[in-house]
Amino acid sequence: MNQKSNPNLRIPGPVPIPEEILDLVGGQMINHRGPEYAEMLHKMTDNLKSVFFTKNDAYFITASGTGAMESAIANTIEENDNVLSIIIGVFGERFAEIAESYGGNVTRLNYDLGKAADLDDIRSNIRSINNLKAVIFTHNESSTGVTNKLEEICQIIHEESEALILVDAVSSAGGIPILVDEWGIDVVATASQKSWVAPPGIAMITVSKKAWERSKKIKTPKYYFDFQQYEDYLQIGQPPFTPSLSVMYALDFSLEKMLNESMIKVFKRHKDIADYTRKKAKEFNLEILPDEDVASNTVTSIKLPKNIDGVKFLSEVKNKFNVILGGGQKSLTGKIFRIGHMGWVEKEEIDESLIASNTIIRQITK
Repeated sequence: MNQKSNPNLRIPGPVPIPEEILDLVGGQMINHRGPEYAEMLHKMTDNLKSVFFTKNDAYFITASGTGAMESAIANTIEENDNVLSIIIGVFGERFAEIAESYGGNVTRLNYDLGKAADLDDIRSNIRSINNLKAVIFTHNESSTGVTNKLEEICQIIHEESEALILVDAVSSAGGIPILVDEWGIDVVATASQKSWVAPPGIAMITVSKKAWERSKKIKTPKYYFDFQQYEDYLQIGQPPFTPSLSVMYALDFSLEKMLNESMIKVFKRHKDIADYTRKKAKEFNLEILPDEDVASNTVTSIKLPKNIDGVKFLSEVKNKFNVILGGGQKSLTGKIFRIGHMGWVEKEEIDESLIASNTIIRQITK
């Protein structure tokens, strides 16, 4: 039995925080209206743009990833706008619900859990919707461990419409390539607690000129998530509202570390540990939920045998091995478990997770 004081936290976010970052998180507060914060904010903004390969505007919002998603909608969608929502899991559903809450006329394109969006379906649906204002979707669906083909989807949208492209990249950004300018993405939404290796509390967005133009035309009420608030205050080196300073310290460090490593190496590191996780899972005769060509590089979803109580399984893995795994959500509750491998992950942590999982499965099923 593993007697470590700190558990092996292998959920798909928040990720474990290394000691060097924890020390920063515990640092003293500073004046968020002063020059020290201004210097940090401008540096972080430039670094965030570099991670996204973009010259578009970028902002930090004290909120969860859902706050970033709502900001994307609040600034670009108004009542009765036609919106296509591509849904491959829980967070795609959430994006659609946000758009509907702002009065959008949302067409839902749903897929079976564990499947990626079909490109031909997307094309035909775009063609069928008159005056389409936006296409919204999750890049990497952490509830199922599936990554949509982002570049190809963006290409189809550009070929078939003038619609805005709004992407939930909460569980992909920083771990899976997103070339904002090259692929023509209008708003990317993400959050600090995933591949960025920081605590929860900061959302991040990128905003294209096209999204800005749309935001200035619509009359949707907004305040906290108003793009203009963040742009106006960025010009004077401040946040519009009190920031989560501790998380900003961590993000500042992580952004620099990622860029010093180089994003090519960061993406390769995530792919390598994902490939390793899937390879080891199959060695234990465990079945991956999605097809491998769309399997995520930040989280792996693994099917549980049908006769296993998924809640009991997760509890036993934690109690006996001090390993914390993610469970299934909604209709996948009790049917899968998920291993997060975003951020800085060692093979030993994956080995420990899979050995623990296999041991408990064998004990329960024998």
